[in-house]
Amino acid sequence: MAERPAPQAADRIPLPGSDVSIPPMGVGTWAWGDRSTWGMGGYDTSLSEATIREAWQASIDAGVVLFDTAEIYGDGESERIIGRLLAEDPRRRAERLIASKFMPTPWKLDVQKHLVGAARASVDRLGVEAIDLYQIHGPVSLRSKGALADALAAAQAEGLVRAVGVSNYSVRETRAIDAALRARGSRLASNQIEFSLLRTMPEKVGLLACCRELGVVPLAYSPIGQGRLTGKYSAANPPPGGRSFSDHPMAQVDAIVAVLREVAAAHERTPSQVALAWTMAKGTVPIPGAKNRAQAEENAGSLGWALTDDELARLDGVALFGKRGLRERAWQHG
Repeated sequence: MAERPAPQAADRIPLPGSDVSIPPMGVGTWAWGDRSTWGMGGYDTSLSEATIREAWQASIDAGVVLFDTAEIYGDGESERIIGRLLAEDPRRRAERLIASKFMPTPWKLDVQKHLVGAARASVDRLGVEAIDLYQIHGPVSLRSKGALADALAAAQAEGLVRAVGVSNYSVRETRAIDAALRARGSRLASNQIEFSLLRTMPEKVGLLACCRELGVVPLAYSPIGQGRLTGKYSAANPPPGGRSFSDHPMAQVDAIVAVLREVAAAHERTPSQVALAWTMAKGTVPIPGAKNRAQAEENAGSLGWALTDDELARLDGVALFGKRGLRERAWQHG
């Protein structure tokens, strides 16, 4: 069995067009402060700012220092929570890397005005001088790729953001925004996409290859299928409702988890750690959620080792293409 390079927490991946380099894994903070979807009043009653602080510190202790948020997560509360956490240790701010996003809803026709204003508001909520990576949240704007590139370049020129990226962009859209940014003296740093063993679409349609060609770093959200690949759930014990991404029949998921368990046993790891190792082996930077110390520590356990080529092929053999529902067609072009 061939050995694969083992990603380490200390490794750094440069983001094009900037002086920013990120670790091979980050933390997704959608759940932090989003009461309506994830808890803090919703179905996950164990989530609190105290458990978030534990997840934050455990991630940092493990070298996982990239945190991805957005202006719409909890109507800015995710950013405010991160701002409070950063303020608790201002001397080490430079060691933390913060990514956020602008929601380009169709009615924001003056997209440069709205994007730059949103970046300023995010900077204020986070309490930082500049956002390390600022992303367009989805391909829903009515404006051209040139107008969006103008807006991103303007935010970068003002020093509000250090690197610029997109999310949920297709191959065609990625190429278009990358070309538009290059024409303005900037570069597309990243494309954040849903990618996991439950959704291999970005690999199958050539999006990951496109990112490699352009030097764009793919970030993988929902890399453990919103908890479905942890082994915690099954057809007999399905996850709570409201988890729309990777929403396959649990009988299909169970078949994948069975293979994850077998591979995990060979490495003395967990199914979710194997699922995360698989996404890194595919050249993506996974950003799993972490709501407490235990989840953050388990996520970090996917670093420092690697799958063999045979194990990677075995997982490829059971992976799913992904669903193509109305939401995916309208939002997840990637």
